[in-house]
Amino acid sequence: MSHPYVTPLGVAIALALAGPAFAQDVAETAAEATNLDTVIVTGTRATDRTVLESTSPIDVLTAEDIRKAGVLNGELGSALQALLPSFNFPRQSNSGGADHIRAAQLRGLSPNQILVLVNGKRRHTSALVNTDSKIGKGTTPVDFNAIPVSAIKRIEVLRDGAGAQYGSDAVAGVINVILNDAPEGGSYEASFGAHHTDVEPIGQTVTDGQTSFASAQVGSGIGDGGFFRVGLELKNREGTNRAGFDQIPFFEEQTPDNLALAGKRNYYLGDGESKAINAWLNSAVPVGENAEFYAFGTYHQSDTRGANYFRYPDGVANWKEVYPDGYRPISIGENLDVSGVAGLRGQWGDWDYDASLNYGRNAFTYRLENSLNASLGPSSPTRFKTGDYEFQQTLANFDVSRGFDAGDNHHTFATGLEFRREQYDTGAGDPASYAAGPFTDRPTGSQAGGGLTPQDVAHLSRDVSSVYASLSSEFGEKLTTDIAARYEHYDDFGGELTGKLAARYEFAPAFALRGSVSNNFRAPSLSQIGYEATSTGYDASGQLLQGRLLSVNNPIAQALGARPLEPEKSVNFSLGFTSRIGEHFDVSLDVFRIDIDDRVALTERISGDALTEFVQDEFGVPGVQSVNFFINAADTRTEGAELVANWRQKLGSGDLLLSGTYSYAKTEIKRIAATPAELQALDPDYVLFGIEESNTLTDAAPRTRALLSANWNSDKWSLLGRVSRHGSATRVFNFGGGFEPKQTYGAEWQLDAEVEYRITPKWSVALGGQNLTDEYPDRSIDDIAYFGNLPYDVLSPIGSNGAYYYSRIRYTF
Repeated sequence: MSHPYVTPLGVAIALALAGPAFAQDVAETAAEATNLDTVIVTGTRATDRTVLESTSPIDVLTAEDIRKAGVLNGELGSALQALLPSFNFPRQSNSGGADHIRAAQLRGLSPNQILVLVNGKRRHTSALVNTDSKIGKGTTPVDFNAIPVSAIKRIEVLRDGAGAQYGSDAVAGVINVILNDAPEGGSYEASFGAHHTDVEPIGQTVTDGQTSFASAQVGSGIGDGGFFRVGLELKNREGTNRAGFDQIPFFEEQTPDNLALAGKRNYYLGDGESKAINAWLNSAVPVGENAEFYAFGTYHQSDTRGANYFRYPDGVANWKEVYPDGYRPISIGENLDVSGVAGLRGQWGDWDYDASLNYGRNAFTYRLENSLNASLGPSSPTRFKTGDYEFQQTLANFDVSRGFDAGDNHHTFATGLEFRREQYDTGAGDPASYAAGPFTDRPTGSQAGGGLTPQDVAHLSRDVSSVYASLSSEFGEKLTTDIAARYEHYDDFGGELTGKLAARYEFAPAFALRGSVSNNFRAPSLSQIGYEATSTGYDASGQLLQGRLLSVNNPIAQALGARPLEPEKSVNFSLGFTSRIGEHFDVSLDVFRIDIDDRVALTERISGDALTEFVQDEFGVPGVQSVNFFINAADTRTEGAELVANWRQKLGSGDLLLSGTYSYAKTEIKRIAATPAELQALDPDYVLFGIEESNTLTDAAPRTRALLSANWNSDKWSLLGRVSRHGSATRVFNFGGGFEPKQTYGAEWQLDAEVEYRITPKWSVALGGQNLTDEYPDRSIDDIAYFGNLPYDVLSPIGSNGAYYYSRIRYTF
């Protein structure tokens, strides 16, 4: 698979999309960012609710917000982290699949507990299972970066459980991406940026991570009220490296050739190279007088590269005939992500109806280069395909709604049906990627991730059907309510009834209370049910292991105590206060509690001689040094608070918007699954869910984040300043033998700024920077920094790339 770089030719292709259209008033677009009267479509079936009138907390991000925050290679995920304190999007490195598809958190919960919608329709997840990451370990998250930033009209983020309204997965909340539907006009944009930073561990100033981004979009009206809008994005990002000088691990052979590498940078820590193309369309065509046909979709194709641990010259994983100086395997991800929705909506008497078909597919091919299958000897290939992954989701929806009055009260009733089919497939890697060669004293399989074997291959599918009903009511001018119920049936897990009650009461002019209670349901994903993999790699302590990730249906896993997975179930509570004083100031404060039972997670790696001997004696499978599988690991409680405040003011010839937000979320484990008797019989010290995985759920991500931004816009200028505070986080590792180093990384401050000047009503240029003060997380202590090679923690929200500077030119018409 190959993809275009962002070159002058690529920009020319993007510009070719532009065509004659009417002028667009940029100053008016910027002013919309200050308008709280935007009618929301997320979290309620009412057709006239605004942000502050919502019964649940909702953030609305405009296209301008996202465009300015997503300058880092046009990444939607990075933009959301910059704008939403409750959203976490760490840049993991040396983390397997997480180097290629990054996982996000909302309210500190799991990536698969966020429901993502596009134009109100369910988005599919990715196919690659992240097994070597921390945040998102064992999940197949939605790939936010496969959604084009230039396609977005606005994003509505519902920070509340919404399973009764939208179905499973909406435990932490809902992110609804609404596409641009302007019937005329367009734009093209090009930007370039790079990191320029002082890298303390090596005492050097470096410039890297060069990033190019180009986008173009154009719209045209169709008939009476219809439109067709299309866009294209081209992206290219070079890699970054913040690794330190190698001190050579003590457990590696202390030979002259190995020791000669001391003081060199043998590892990589940072972003890998990435090349991507995104395309999108959004359209609607009138059908008769009371209906319209609509269609929208996205297309994403990317090549990404990831980092892995270094293999030393005189080590069992190397043949010096191939790599006389050792080697560092490079992972390669080939990612194809497509989605399309088509439907018919309109009015039938007093009823509004919407019938749609929705298809999404993610196909991911994982490869390795600069690797080796040491058991094959010096003749081993150095490039491997380790596996194919594919997830497909097909949905059919039919929704109807109508408004009606009862006395002085207005109500909106809605009901609908949904049928969903999910399919998950994996394909084996090259035979050489998993072969056990004649050199039995060497590790088998390609280094940095052995290929999926024929016995690992999974083909799973299931059908899900649901029916829901909701009632949104306005009782006079003070009280509004939302009530919803949904019955959802999985052909592999049975049915579940979920419900939600939310209300808002304006007890005094400009002051209101709101609250909600709901129960939510998340069935284990197909990948968590049936995914299996065979790997050769390093554990947390740097020791080389050959391991198996087993499905709960595998006889080996069952002999070790694996049980069929149960769905996750949650109960959400929220209580909030909102106020809007005049046209200048508004504030909201919401507190919440989320109790989740039977959270699904991967076990710790179970390893040791007892395991190896048991698997060989009972199943005739030799050389298995570690095993893990999915379990219903724990019950948790997450409690938190979120504060949002805005001040608007005319200032000089422009408009000033000051915004402050704060988020706090603390997760505690209420129950941990007991280690089964089958496993304890092998070794009483075995645990299924230990300190490392518990740390990931509770303290590995910051509990607090705060943002303060100032945005001033006039006809000619747009000035943006943003200060972020990422709270402290604690990491704990289990290196075996009771060695469990722990470190708390302190809070970090980040300064972003941008100046944009409108040369003409159509042309604008901008200069800006992120992390302008060149802040880094605390250096990892010696016990965690892996012998000087990995000096920064991969989960830090501020990242380890340092300051980033960029320029941008934009033309609107």
